Amino acid sequence: MSSASTPFTDGKITFQHQGETFETYYKLFGDIKTSTRTPLIVLHGGPGLCHDYLVPFSDLNTNLGTPVIFYDQLGNARSTHLKDKPPTFWTVDLFIDELVNVINHFSVQDAFDLAGHSWGGILASEFEVRRQPKGLKHLILSDSLASFALWNQSNFQLMQSFSKDVQEGLGSGMKDPPKFFAALREFHAVHGCTIKPFPPEYLYTLEQVFGPDGDPTVASAPILEDWSIIDRLHLIRVPTFVINGRKDISQDFVVKPFFDGIQKVKWVTLENSSHCPFFEERDRYIQLVGDFLGAKAE
Repeated sequence: MSSASTPFTDGKITFQHQGETFETYYKLFGDIKTSTRTPLIVLHGGPGLCHDYLVPFSDLNTNLGTPVIFYDQLGNARSTHLKDKPPTFWTVDLFIDELVNVINHFSVQDAFDLAGHSWGGILASEFEVRRQPKGLKHLILSDSLASFALWNQSNFQLMQSFSKDVQEGLGSGMKDPPKFFAALREFHAVHGCTIKPFPPEYLYTLEQVFGPDGDPTVASAPILEDWSIIDRLHLIRVPTFVINGRKDISQDFVVKPFFDGIQKVKWVTLENSSHCPFFEERDRYIQLVGDFLGAKAE
């Protein structure tokens, strides 16, 4: 069954922060109350994207009965937008607090698994290191990074094989979103998602930032400037699964610190994938994640 036809429930969760009230949009596949599986919370990339492109994770519910929770992080897509907030408002701890609020809303704080893609992996690993949540059982760091400097090094290295126009567009960054988006699409066709044409959910996700009605507020904030978790990876307590693709922006040298620094870690590189192996090698990816989480088909 395709994820598009898999039933889900959705809604908005009230999130109170620094005396203000916001809303976090969520989408839930499966029934947490009746399932015997540990629920999986999936954290999207960015900062500034949304959950839609991660919909292949719902196959874990279709195939194995695992409840899967997605949500759009604050400032993005269907959650509350805050275009007038200063850049300093957007911090890792803000997004961790929102994650905690989602966990408490679903009353899964005693037992849950966490998967983070790209920036979502940063959020997931920082949550574990900073908060040491008692109920976290497994951590999945998909196509992620342990240092923003290594991520930048990888991007710079990979973009050298592209045309001058693409290099200049990528170099313009969020100062010129339309120019950046045009270049990003060409770059991502090789290193982001090699499915042609891009899956609709993938394109929709990018357009939430770069499209004509997109909101670049969160993507423009300097949340990851000088960020690194390399010297704190030993604080990750739970079994961790690191995944990347052979053509990934998260090249091997970007994710290797996870393998070197986390005590209980497994690392798989998918040979026919780039930054979105859950689309590019969907069945294999979901099988690997399901096996790691200890789920057997009923």
